[in-house]
Amino acid sequence: MSRVGVVGVARMTARKDLTVEWRGRVLVNQVLPFAALVMVMFAFALDGDDLLQRAASGLAWMATVLSMFVVISRSFLVDTEDGALDAMRVAGLDMRGVFVGKSVALFVQLFVLNVVLIALSLLLYHVSLTLESAMLLVAVVVCATAGLAFVGVLYGGLAAMSKGRETLLPLLVLPVVAPIVIGAARATEAAYGTAGARVSEGWPWVGLLFVFAVAFAIAGLLSFPALIEE
Repeated sequence: MSRVGVVGVARMTARKDLTVEWRGRVLVNQVLPFAALVMVMFAFALDGDDLLQRAASGLAWMATVLSMFVVISRSFLVDTEDGALDAMRVAGLDMRGVFVGKSVALFVQLFVLNVVLIALSLLLYHVSLTLESAMLLVAVVVCATAGLAFVGVLYGGLAAMSKGRETLLPLLVLPVVAPIVIGAARATEAAYGTAGARVSEGWPWVGLLFVFAVAFAIAGLLSFPALIEE
């Protein structure tokens, strides 16, 4: 039985996933161009500043969720094809650490993606921010991205152990992340000041996103080892 603790396993797993991404450049070469293209297409499709500003908050998060599937699939595809998950399980590594490590790696990648998409939405949809709204937006991005990362790894692990994982993953994840997308979109709407929304209206949604992230972090720690064992 390995003596490496949860923190050590999490550190090794996160380093491995981020190293694979750094060498493969999937985020830069595939995910970011795809997400940016989605945002630009919506900018042309929804002609008119008023309509664009009303839709800006939701479009940024929908582009994030759609792009997230590529990142999750890539992460677990590498682990299953080279037998890394089986090797870690046989070595007796604590799979809770694997869950935490993969969640951290996914969080980092999605955070970078979100920063780019938020900046792009500000540019394309003619949105301006104050210091107060910028603080709210940072809190939204951190909490929502954490929730997406925990959900993505948990259900990505479940799909990775099943046949037809490419089509199964969106079916599993989309209903679960719906509250995150709604909450993040409403909080971002408050940060953007869309339709007269005030910044103070966004903080309760941030609280909801935080609770959701914590709930799925706990659920992942409890159930991820059993999912991988099966």
